[in-house]
Amino acid sequence: MKPFLGRLLACLLVGCVLCPAVFGCAPTHQRGGVHTPAALLSYLGQAQIPFGASVDGAVIGGLSGISYDADRQVYYVISDDRSDRGPGRFFTMRLALSDIGISDITVTGAYSLLDRDGKPFGPLNRSSTPPVISPDPEGIAVDTARRRLYWSSEGERLTDRQSGLLDPWIRIADLDGRYLGQFTLPPNLAVSAQRSGPRNNQALEGLALTPDGRSLYAAMEEPGLQDEPPANTGRQVLTRFTKFDVETAAPTAQYAYPMEPAASPAVRNGVSDLVALSDTTFLVVERTATVPPVIRIFRAEIGAATDVLSMPTIHGTPLTPMRKTLAADLPALGPVC
Repeated sequence: MKPFLGRLLACLLVGCVLCPAVFGCAPTHQRGGVHTPAALLSYLGQAQIPFGASVDGAVIGGLSGISYDADRQVYYVISDDRSDRGPGRFFTMRLALSDIGISDITVTGAYSLLDRDGKPFGPLNRSSTPPVISPDPEGIAVDTARRRLYWSSEGERLTDRQSGLLDPWIRIADLDGRYLGQFTLPPNLAVSAQRSGPRNNQALEGLALTPDGRSLYAAMEEPGLQDEPPANTGRQVLTRFTKFDVETAAPTAQYAYPMEPAASPAVRNGVSDLVALSDTTFLVVERTATVPPVIRIFRAEIGAATDVLSMPTIHGTPLTPMRKTLAADLPALGPVC
C-alpha cells in the first residue's frame, strides 16, 4: 500500500515511537477476533518532509517502512520507489521527539539497496527485452546486535505479461545496503500464475524483529489468492503473519491475522506495518488507500492462534486467529498524513 510521496511520518512512526506508551487495558467488548477498549496509545503528532527534498542526491519519498536503532538513535526508513526516481534505497533519519510532538527531522543519509552482484537495481521496465522486473521494497527491520538490515519486496504478479512473475522476498543487507543473504519463504507465499500465492502488490508489507533479536515477523498486506477474498468485501478477512528464525533464515510458524473491513469512504484496507513488543505481541498498522487515509493501530497477540504454516489454504478451514485490541483510531484524533 503506497504512502504518498514526501509525506512523513505519523502513519509510519506510530508503531515505533509510541511503543513505550502501550499499557494493559481491559477490553469492553469483543467482535470476532477484535477487542475494543479505550485507547492504548497517545498521539504525539506528525511532520512532513517537503515534496522533492533530497539527500546525497537521492529523492526522499515513497516512504513505506521504518525501524529504530535505539543504540545509535537512528531511524531506518525504506522507500517503495521501484528504482524509478533513483536506485531502490533506504534513508537514515534522526527525530527530535517530546511529549508535545516531533520538533525536528534530520535526514542523515541515503543508501542504495544492492543486488547479489553488488549493483543497484535497475528501473522497472516490463516492455524491454528481456523485461526488467525490479523489486517493490516495502518493509525494513534493523538488527542492532548483528549490525544488519532485513528488507522485504512484494515481488510481481502480472500473469498476462511476459516475465510478469517475481516472488516476494526478505533479504539481508549490511547497514550500507550491501547484499548478505535471503530468507527462505514458505510455499504459500510464492507467486503463481494459478490462483494461489500473493495478489499483485499485496504481498510482504511489514517486518518486525522481536526484542530478543531471535525472530523476524513478516506481515502480508492482504490475504493470498488461495486464502480469502481481497480486503474490499466489507467483512473481516484473514491474512498471514510469518515467523522466521533469524539464525537459520527459515520460517518456523505462521498465524492468521484478522483484518478489519475498510472504513467508509474507503473500499479497501491493508496491513501497512507492524512492530514487535515481544515474541507474541505486536502493534499493527492497518491503513486504507484513501485521501486522507483511515489509519488504525491494533495491539495483536498470538495467544492460542493456530499455526497455519503447513496449510496451503486457510479458506474455510477451522482455526483460531490472532486476537487484537484497538490501540488507536488516528482519524478520531484529527487529520493525519
